[in-house]
Amino acid sequence: MPANSPAKNPPEERLVNLVVALMATEQGLTKDAILGSVAGYREQQDAGASKDALEKMFERDKESLRGLGVPIETIGDWADPDDLREARYRVPVAEYALPVDIEFAPAEIALLTLAGSMWSQSSMSADARSGLRKIRALGIAVDEPIIGFAPRISVREPAFGPLQHAIEHHRVVTFPYMKPGEQSPRIRRIQPLALVEYEARWHVFGIDLAAASDRTFLLSRIVGEVQATRHSFDAALREGAGERALAGLQDLAARQRALLEVNPGTEAALRLGRRSSPADQGMHVPYVDVHVFADELASYGPEVRVVEPEELRMQVIARLERALERNGGSS
Repeated sequence: MPANSPAKNPPEERLVNLVVALMATEQGLTKDAILGSVAGYREQQDAGASKDALEKMFERDKESLRGLGVPIETIGDWADPDDLREARYRVPVAEYALPVDIEFAPAEIALLTLAGSMWSQSSMSADARSGLRKIRALGIAVDEPIIGFAPRISVREPAFGPLQHAIEHHRVVTFPYMKPGEQSPRIRRIQPLALVEYEARWHVFGIDLAAASDRTFLLSRIVGEVQATRHSFDAALREGAGERALAGLQDLAARQRALLEVNPGTEAALRLGRRSSPADQGMHVPYVDVHVFADELASYGPEVRVVEPEELRMQVIARLERALERNGGSS
């Protein structure tokens, strides 16, 4: 074909490459960055297609993806949100997830986990990887791996697999668990009944045999190997365990609300606003664990100020002071 004839890329391939690019960056991509880096547009641009034609193609693709349920977010100028000349586009990964009312049995989660790991290794085409390299070359941070069109179930904690196996085979487990403020981990011995995801973090719910009571543990605080014992428990205990665990976490969050002042138009406002309710002085945001929430709030830096509770406020200040010390500053 002539050197300047437009490249022929299947539309569906271009759409997949666009989703990969928009999921790969928190800050979003401008239209120019998309047209110059995403396979399907890039070839058309190199072949001499006009900018107007490419922009119309992008607008059609954007609407097609939204029609398929892909939540493409448009971020305007913070000072003037209606000015879209330098707008950036992204797919907020937190919203591109499985619906909350979908539930899976442990065996189904195991299959989905396996399928997801296989998909993540093979779903990204060479063109998509090339596009991510070009985006990275623009100085834009890129998250990897990206799992094509598939909603992601994040299972990064090494404890997940052994706990899932123990739940399926109703076996008592032990594991070292480190709570904030403690100098060394404590060995927990539980009957694991359910693994639940809440606020993008995995928890194991079960009966703590030492306390003879239901307990919920963050997987990220399990600091060593999960060991299954030879002791089993009645499989009937698992009935409804996931629902009880989530209800407990939701009830705890409802009783623990932070009053925050958040700078409008910031990343903090975007993320916290999704789970907040308005307050006279700012916003109320429910939370489950003061230490986990303090980590999140400290990551926003000056974008957030904690009004109350005082414990959360002091935890955030302590984290910011440690960050200042590590970077050679002084308070």
